Parts: sequence; C-alpha cells; structure tokens
Amino acid sequence: MKILALETSTEFCSVALDLGEQSFHQEELAERRHSEILLPMVQALLSEAGLALQQIDAIAFGAGPGSFTGLRIACGVAQGLAYAIGLPVLAISTLEAIAQQTGKQKVIVALDARMNEIYHAAYYKHSDCQWKIISEPTLCSPTHAPLLKGSDWIGCGSGFDLHSHKLSERYQEQLHTIVSGLHPRAQEIAQLAAQRFTHSHSIIDPMNAAPLYLRNKVALKEKER
Repeated sequence: MKILALETSTEFCSVALDLGEQSFHQEELAERRHSEILLPMVQALLSEAGLALQQIDAIAFGAGPGSFTGLRIACGVAQGLAYAIGLPVLAISTLEAIAQQTGKQKVIVALDARMNEIYHAAYYKHSDCQWKIISEPTLCSPTHAPLLKGSDWIGCGSGFDLHSHKLSERYQEQLHTIVSGLHPRAQEIAQLAAQRFTHSHSIIDPMNAAPLYLRNKVALKEKER
C-alpha cells in the first residue's frame, strides 16, 4: 500500500509517502507560499522514493480544521492529482494527526484559531491503535473548552503553546502534562490514512473531497460565492 499525504493547514507545508515498511517526508516553513511549493515538494518526494504518481494507491490530505486558504490548497491539489489518474482520496483530521504525534493514549488537542480562539478536540487511543473521538472538533475560546471526564490527559498543539495558562486552569488536575511545539504533519496524515484505507467508508471520490471548516462565518461566505 502506498499513500501520498499532503498537509498545508498551518504555516508549515509538508508531504509524506507511507509505503508500509518505509516512509519518506519533507516539510518547509511556507508562510504563504504553500500553493507555490506543494507540487514541487510532491515531485521531489516521489523522485526520492523512486516512484511515479501512477504507482500510488491513494492520496490523503489534512482536511482541517486550520487555515481557510491552506485547507483549500491541500484539498484542491489532492483532488486534482487523484482525479487525473483515478485514485481515491482520504480526508484526515488535522487535530487527530497532532494527537498521533504524541504516542500517548488520552490526548487533548488545541490548535490556534486566531482571535483568541482555538480548534479543540479530545481523543482516546484503543489497543488496536485506532483513535476514538471523545470530544468532537469544535471552535471555542480557551476558557470555554469542552470539559472532559477522567485524568491523565496530555495537552498539545499550538493552542496549548499560546494559551497554556488558560487551558491549564480549565482542566486543572485532569491535565497530566503539555507537549509543546506540535503542529499537523503529513507523516501522521499518511499513517492515519493507511490505517483506514481498508475501510470503504473512509475512502472518498475526489470530487466529493472537502475541507472541514469550523468557523461559521467563513464557511457561510464560501457558500455564498
């Protein structure tokens, strides 16, 4: 199984290939150059792996939440590449991809959403390495983050980096520790997509792929265009 993954939801731009026993990945701090560098990065990665796009089994992308423009770029490129050669697409949550990086079992993810808000979700990893959503992805202020049951939660994501005091107050003794410096990466997008590739409900026709927008006023503007 060969999965190509794209991730452009933050200021970073990354691509990855999951080949099962072997993987390749590249990442750059793109700022606002995602649309310029994404395809060259894909071409460079395929060349490094000695593969042609036609040899890929599926394309995965970070579906969000995240930057409105960034999400559209990854989705659009995934759609274009997949449609051109008849590949399926998998849309993977950026928040779940951050949780995947921690290697922990109980994870609260908070991604900076600007305007003193965060994209928030909580996950529990089962023994089969599948993530269960405990708290659905949502947009909220750090002081109104969804309450959770239990303790030993791990906090991570740029939302915790920026609002650690407020989120620590919100969860108090429920929070075991905070892992700083994590952002969505294509490596974890590819890993999660590979796990789900055998499940037909996770596979999307390229024309039906869409980003996950949580900021209502942005989503409404998009619908009005």
